[in-house]
Amino acid sequence: MTLDPTLDRVTRRIEERSANRRRLYEERMQQQHRRGVHRAELSCGNLAHGFAACNAGDKNSLKLMNSANIGIVSSYNDMLSAHQPLEHFPELIKDAARGMGSTAQFAGGVPAMCDGVTQGQPGMELSLFSRDVIAMSTAVAMSHNMFDGALYLGVCDKIVPGLFIGAARFGHLPAVFVPAGPMPSGLPNAEKSRIRQLYAEGKVGRDALLEAESDSYHSAGTCTFYGTANSNQLMLEMMGLHMPGTSFVNPGTPLRDAITRFSTEQVIRNSDQGGDYHPFYKQIDAHAIVNAMVGLLTSGGSTNHTLHLVAMAASVGLTITWDDFAELSTVVPGLTRIYPNGQADVNHFHAAGGVSFLVRQLLSAGLMHADVRTAFGTDMTAYTQEPFLEGDRLVWREGTQQSLDEEVLRPVARPFSATGGLAVLDGNLGRGVIKVSAVKPEFRRVEAPVRLFDDQSQVKAAFESGELDRDVIVVVRFQGPRANGMPELHQLTPFLGVLQDRGHKVALVTDGRMSGASGKVPAAIHITPEAVDAGPIAYLRDGDRVLLDPDNGVLEALVDAETWAQREPASCDLDHYHQGMGRELFAGFRQLVGGAEEGAATFGGFDAADLPGGHT
Repeated sequence: MTLDPTLDRVTRRIEERSANRRRLYEERMQQQHRRGVHRAELSCGNLAHGFAACNAGDKNSLKLMNSANIGIVSSYNDMLSAHQPLEHFPELIKDAARGMGSTAQFAGGVPAMCDGVTQGQPGMELSLFSRDVIAMSTAVAMSHNMFDGALYLGVCDKIVPGLFIGAARFGHLPAVFVPAGPMPSGLPNAEKSRIRQLYAEGKVGRDALLEAESDSYHSAGTCTFYGTANSNQLMLEMMGLHMPGTSFVNPGTPLRDAITRFSTEQVIRNSDQGGDYHPFYKQIDAHAIVNAMVGLLTSGGSTNHTLHLVAMAASVGLTITWDDFAELSTVVPGLTRIYPNGQADVNHFHAAGGVSFLVRQLLSAGLMHADVRTAFGTDMTAYTQEPFLEGDRLVWREGTQQSLDEEVLRPVARPFSATGGLAVLDGNLGRGVIKVSAVKPEFRRVEAPVRLFDDQSQVKAAFESGELDRDVIVVVRFQGPRANGMPELHQLTPFLGVLQDRGHKVALVTDGRMSGASGKVPAAIHITPEAVDAGPIAYLRDGDRVLLDPDNGVLEALVDAETWAQREPASCDLDHYHQGMGRELFAGFRQLVGGAEEGAATFGGFDAADLPGGHT
């Protein structure tokens, strides 16, 4: 297979840019591995504490150093549908480990919050920071020197990136990520969108809206639209951290249970004691990270990963930039139409051929790296397979070689779009990203006067009063990570969609987030520098004309230089964002957090901080 020249060039550039920090990361993981089975380092008192609650059989195994002990880190809670199925996974894992002559212990839980619950609420301002809390919680869970490998149980938005970052600090251990799977399909997405828009126009009441939402999000499992949660799952599979074809198997099924058991057996096989040592740090290199970027682009995945993947890459000693995403996007075709980029949900995508079909197509076109040594024990060519049950036995067979529904999933020869639908915007308003995969070409370029807001609730009021019933670029600023934790602004989508449907040229510009559900209205997001740091959007005034042109990568305030130079940056009273709902506890995070293009992380530069000059 010949790699696409652009893919090869971007990968090499990442490797060269990251050479020093990657070397430091690998050296540290090697040092941790050379210390041997960590339980052997514990004193008798330490070890006795570590297995005091175990049964006699597990205690005997843990006293020996030639059997593996697997740490389980889980985001289980029973309020959130995506995480509720994880309740029963630990017992399956422990039983599977015993069947291999090994043990597994529940090492710790990590918090899991849902942006669907906190949307538009004060709790959303903790959402992005929860990623770094999850990473630290993962480190605490794994810190006891009891483990020879780890299973990371998680699904949703910040949870998987946080687990990944935490796993990277224990990269000398083998790791497998174990998903829960999506809920079965509910109310069709087109109908859900129609009801939401009718509610925004005041044509149906809250009772109709709640019924539609309840029919959409109706059972255990991940939400079925293609937002950040399901983007997580696809990218993990394309890095080889899941077993092949397992991202979108529904929870509560015999197949899902068999996959969980097999994942346990596989992480034991990948351990030192299993005889085929394969640690996380050797698997997740520039090739794996680029595969994740390609997966995101070809599927029209969540723009949240222009933050998360940057931070995830940094945790393994790699530096990626928005320009890397944009350059890859020029050659990676759009091969899926999953809501909000289409009407199908992830169950429909999976049935049409799913990840195995995507991998087959991308490998054949030289658009992903085959040579990643996966947690499955193979390279990526095995990820054209899907799991099946033959009686009680789990087997893998080759997936479909043809899409079973080309309205949802297409081959490289007949893509939905020639490019990946993600662009970087540059100009005198700073830098940002925009996902255009769901935006029709005729709506992408917008030149209009701006209307400025400091809070998304103000937009709703202006819409309802008719102030926005015109061509307009809505600018919502003071929503960046340092200002208020960078909440998602999904509540704006129905209002802006109504204005677009009325024939107006409409766009959004914000230093906040819109994630995977940005929809049909062009949204320039993650604008950096953010307004609270006197970024350029703080110099805008109501009525200024702005040009948003994603096809040419332009975001410009059309204001003459002399007028612009005479302005002072706007300010905003942020105290109401910093009090209540636990937000006081995150004051340090707001002070430490880096910019959006650096991943909006609070950890500094990981290994890069040890290099001369600090960050790379």
